[in-house]
Amino acid sequence: MSITEQQQVTVPEGTFSADPVHSSVGFEVQYMGVGTFGGNVKSFEASLSDGRLAGAARIATLETKDDNLHAHLMAPDFFDAERYPEVSFTTASVSGSGSELVFEGEITIKGVSQPATLAGTIVGPVTDPYGNTRYGLQLQTAINRTAYGITWNAEMPDGTKALADLVTLKADLSLVKER
Repeated sequence: MSITEQQQVTVPEGTFSADPVHSSVGFEVQYMGVGTFGGNVKSFEASLSDGRLAGAARIATLETKDDNLHAHLMAPDFFDAERYPEVSFTTASVSGSGSELVFEGEITIKGVSQPATLAGTIVGPVTDPYGNTRYGLQLQTAINRTAYGITWNAEMPDGTKALADLVTLKADLSLVKER
């Protein structure tokens, strides 16, 4: 674990895995300049082990509010889910102060890896009714989708693009200590 020396952070020791029932991973992107659309991934895994965060989301389980949109997102124009079934994140370092954490790492989409910074908060520990130690970790980052080869767009009548390049990724993780 690499923690900046200027700021001491209490990062849980041990290995914690995301409770999939009480965690979520999703995205949001601006559409047509006046609204957003997004989705959540139903099947994912994430773990925090001595300050190193790692996770993977299965693209085919991405849920949106529209079946046609889902099909387009699975196609080569977007995620090309058949060839690249997962999006992943791994960290190289963590820093922060108090409950505020910043994870520096790498996101891989469509076989392309780019540096990324996830920032957010951690709360806990708490002991649940079953004797498990839990932490809550909420993280967010913004990425440029074109850097990962996701370049599809449609032109609006005024010449602007319908879909923003900047995409917000969010994770709300309920982490349970492995025994």
